[in-house]
Amino acid sequence: MPLLADPVTVLPEQREALEQLVRSHSTPQQLAIRARLILCAADGVGVRESARELDVWPKTVRYWRRRWRRQAADGQSVAERLTDAPRSGAPATYTPEQICAVIAMTCEKPSESERPISHWSQREIADEAMRRGLVPSISQRSVGRFLKKKPTSNRIASGTG
Repeated sequence: MPLLADPVTVLPEQREALEQLVRSHSTPQQLAIRARLILCAADGVGVRESARELDVWPKTVRYWRRRWRRQAADGQSVAERLTDAPRSGAPATYTPEQICAVIAMTCEKPSESERPISHWSQREIADEAMRRGLVPSISQRSVGRFLKKKPTSNRIASGTG
């Protein structure tokens, strides 16, 4: 007799949200696959069959089914329940506000900061940011990374360019 997977309960409004994630062209693929996994589970499809149908490992199917059941009482939205868990790692060295302040400073002319140069260099930006107290310390390499960064998940920026 085959082992039966633990049942997954999906409320009608959750089913609608899951189906919306699957249908939407802007949904990240990992999120859409996870939504499909939960819909298959709600429809009574087995773990192995779901895994074959969605081209993932059975372990992945079991993981997301278990996580869906565990987070049922948390009151999270469907998308929040299907997103990646926070990962470990070093905290960010600079806050978004500090990065914006450094970038905004580069829009000023160096002469306004009493710098005897005509254009900012990464070294000069780093020195001036520390002199102004925007950051306690910063390397010219970090300044270069800030300036190289493109806006992320900004619909206005991505829609115009």
